Amino acid sequence: MPGDDASATAAGGSAPAGTAAPGRSRAVDNLPIELTTFVGRHSELAETRRLLRTARLVTLTGIGGVGKTRLALRAAEKVRGSFPDGVWLVELGELSDASLLVNVVAGTLGVLAPADKPLEDALVDKLADADCLLVLDNCEQIVDAVAALCDRVLRRCRRVHILCTSREALRAAGEVLLRVPPLAVPGATHDITPAGLVESDAVALFVERGSAAAGGFVLTDGVAGDVADICRRLDGLPLAIELAAARLRTLSPSQILERLVDRFALLTHSGRGVPTRQQTLRLCMDWSHDLCSPAEQRVWSRVAFFAGSMDMEAAAAICGTDGLLDIVTSLIEKSILMREDSDAAPARFRMLETLREYGQGKAREQGDADEVVERLTLWYSDLAGTAHDEWIGPRQLEWIARLERELPNFRDVLDRGALQDPQRGLRTAVALFPFWNARGLFSEGRYWLDRMLAQDDGKVSVELATGIFADCVLTASQGDLEAVLALVARARATGTASADPLVHGIVALTDGVAALFSAEIDRARAQLEVAVAALGGPGAEEILHLSALTMLAFAYELGSDSERAGRCFEQALDITAARGESVFRSYLLWGTGVSLWRSGRGEDAAVRLREGLRVADDVGHPLVAAVCLEALAWIAAGDGDSSRAAALLGAADALSHRTDSVPTFLPALLVHHREAEQGIREAVGKRTFARAYRTGAELAASGDMRSLLEPAPPPLVAASPTPALTTPAGPRASPLTRRELEVAALIGRGLTNRAIARELVISQRTVSGHVERILAKLNLSSRVQVAAWVVRHQSVS
Repeated sequence: MPGDDASATAAGGSAPAGTAAPGRSRAVDNLPIELTTFVGRHSELAETRRLLRTARLVTLTGIGGVGKTRLALRAAEKVRGSFPDGVWLVELGELSDASLLVNVVAGTLGVLAPADKPLEDALVDKLADADCLLVLDNCEQIVDAVAALCDRVLRRCRRVHILCTSREALRAAGEVLLRVPPLAVPGATHDITPAGLVESDAVALFVERGSAAAGGFVLTDGVAGDVADICRRLDGLPLAIELAAARLRTLSPSQILERLVDRFALLTHSGRGVPTRQQTLRLCMDWSHDLCSPAEQRVWSRVAFFAGSMDMEAAAAICGTDGLLDIVTSLIEKSILMREDSDAAPARFRMLETLREYGQGKAREQGDADEVVERLTLWYSDLAGTAHDEWIGPRQLEWIARLERELPNFRDVLDRGALQDPQRGLRTAVALFPFWNARGLFSEGRYWLDRMLAQDDGKVSVELATGIFADCVLTASQGDLEAVLALVARARATGTASADPLVHGIVALTDGVAALFSAEIDRARAQLEVAVAALGGPGAEEILHLSALTMLAFAYELGSDSERAGRCFEQALDITAARGESVFRSYLLWGTGVSLWRSGRGEDAAVRLREGLRVADDVGHPLVAAVCLEALAWIAAGDGDSSRAAALLGAADALSHRTDSVPTFLPALLVHHREAEQGIREAVGKRTFARAYRTGAELAASGDMRSLLEPAPPPLVAASPTPALTTPAGPRASPLTRRELEVAALIGRGLTNRAIARELVISQRTVSGHVERILAKLNLSSRVQVAAWVVRHQSVS
């Protein structure tokens, strides 16, 4: 069964965002792999491609279920070669809050704002020189916001094209509309034989999906007339046809037609003035609903309130557990639910948008909607609370992955909480703060915390103080010091109104963090000492105590009290080691490495920083990885390894661009960045610095930075029996990096990308990126030419 707007077929689940963002050469796009055949739409596909050549904003419009999404994806696939910086699918079907549009688009493209600009500005700047196509799918829920964003992007970014799907026009400047009609159905005078029906796209789709649903189904003379009538009755709507074809598991074509005749007559005479196609789609929904048992109908109407996907545990919390597994299995077979195409454990399921809207309507008709929403809200509030309680522990990485998958549902719950129950919304937002911080989602975290705190009822509590602290950390990480000062003032007012020592400890922590980010080291140290004392006792959250201890360690270090800094760092590291925690540990390893380096112990510092980089990679936090690489660059510069230091700076900057912060986000450490960069430039010159810096950025983008982590790497020797490939000096020097030389050597041995990935213990996608860069740098077009180049290169080495 297709997506809410799948065309003749469903494309399957969308692939994760690509590893390279627009603006980089040979970008990796994120178009999903087609899991079913694309049927028909030849003229619409040709017209869409033509419009994309002549217009910069094309919108495919039509009713739900007519096939806008699948047509857009197929057209994007066909034109991807015309866009060097990639084709990027942004799915908006789960988004109901227009204020998060920029976050979703930027997140898909891997763009997050640096500290000194709004996220929308950073997105536009990133796209300014990009030659790419954005596919914005299911825009109808937030059409005005999409129109405004498209207008700004198209006015600022000359080579960006946008393809939208929406049930209504955007009404934006320069928009060209293409209405997507139903599939062609057999005419009244059509030759009703298998051979005569081959020209009908609707029949072709029914047969294709019918054979997939019931393996023995073929279009014969005996069923051809019924199939033609079914497609006519359904007006050629792909969604309706696929629903009908799925019933071939249990019904014959004549039985399907009989059911459609009854329902069709009822709706046609409803007198409601609704266009026939919309009545037909509703007919299909009603009909599918009638085919479900009462228990299946109840589960359908309840899981329809999940904004994103759900697992069985969440479904059980909303629907109950009696027979749920069998019911979910049946709903999947009936194409009401889909299992996500991913390796996530446990398995996750989602419902198409059209079916979600229908199910929610049924719940409202039955008076169950409020109860379902309350259950859902309570479930996700409790889930966030459990994640928060277990955050400092061995399951932290599992929680990060789970909360990532649940983000659409949390957004929906938080949006309702902000309107209906701000106190519960604040509890949920505070519980999610460690996740937002660990993932570098500073803008989104601030957005929700700001909304909840704006509806404060005046009651002072530990929860309120913690929310102000969390908002302060996220805000300070973006360098918005004006907003930080406002939050500190509010925290102090909260402390004045409370006699609770925990509230006072949290206020001191907030004040200390603000001072640290403002480079007011003495005030930071004094406040954080108070916070550590107040939050280290019974009743305090371990997250707050560890935060205070970590920040105090930085304050001591920046205040040149290395001895006390070292004790704080080690005490905090002991806590993380004992609890199996990773996020704080990555920060602490970076801080310890910086402290050791400032004390003249460069080798010991490098060990800690490499470990911090490894832990940051496990967590998936590009900010910590960036600051570790930055510090390693300082060490390399001091050791005279200037080219590698420049590459490390390039890698650090490339990773920092994925976050809302900057590599050296503590202002007191910026002096080391400036000194290192100036020294490197003086040592190697402008051109060498630029070349090494670019190499580091490319390695960071590919996810393969091992060659940067060891000083003075020896000449490359490829795995035996591959002959050694070295880079000769002089004008014939190789333009390839060390890793690219290694990949080229393995290509010379005749290895495939899969085999190279196994040999080098890297991902196949990373290998593909290396191969593309090798071909581009050597101006070659085939692997055979690379192999020949390897032979010539060996002869001069």
